Amino acid sequence: MRILWRVVLAVGLPVVLIAAWWFGSAGSTDFYWPSLSTIVDTFGRTWTWEMFQEQVFPSLWRLLAGYFLAVLLGVALGALIGLNRVVRDLLEPVLEFLRAFPPPVLVPAAILLAGIGDRTKILVIVFGCVWPVLLNTIEGVRARDEVLSDTCRTYRITGLLRLRHLVLRAASPQIVTGARQALPLAIILMVISEMMAANEGLGFTVLQFQRGFQIPEMWSGVLLLGLIGIVLSLLFRLAERSLLGWYHGQRAGQREF
Repeated sequence: MRILWRVVLAVGLPVVLIAAWWFGSAGSTDFYWPSLSTIVDTFGRTWTWEMFQEQVFPSLWRLLAGYFLAVLLGVALGALIGLNRVVRDLLEPVLEFLRAFPPPVLVPAAILLAGIGDRTKILVIVFGCVWPVLLNTIEGVRARDEVLSDTCRTYRITGLLRLRHLVLRAASPQIVTGARQALPLAIILMVISEMMAANEGLGFTVLQFQRGFQIPEMWSGVLLLGLIGIVLSLLFRLAERSLLGWYHGQRAGQREF
């Protein structure tokens, strides 16, 4: 019954919203707001396997490349800054300055430096997504258990062994939180960068549909972006359960007491 209730809670609101959209837009004659049935019908005709190969897969490649690079960079820098107070005091003003830049503003400069190829889009995604991972990693590293730190020093556990089994493990819940916050940012920045500097990709295709007044096709692209976001979110939750199984088990045990 508990599992059934969770399923109802998870799918209940989306089903209600989709039903409201379907019946509320049925018979719509507005050129800019077609009915959901029209969008769904257009979706099947527009997003064929060839379109996925030409427009969707390149976008997903840039999205995942930029996202994983941002996570790796954020964790590496976050661990370094969190472990070393001198480095933290030295870099904090620079990081605060860079964090204030909206990533889309960098697109024109990135075009000048790297052209309109994949490097520009990946660079924009990395710059926008690294901050939540970096800041959460710093806080997670700084909040590690001092008793465990003293134990490592007592047993002379140092270097990579200490980094892996104490520092990163203690910070992993907040690292995952930062990675979760970065995921929707990566999707948004992928679309923005492709709308501003691309000749293929999901963002580029949706913009071309809008400029060509192919409104149902445009809405089908927006729907596809939403579906991609849902799938990536579900995959992230599965990965989180695998990586943080020990943490969730520990919290469950604490709640029982």
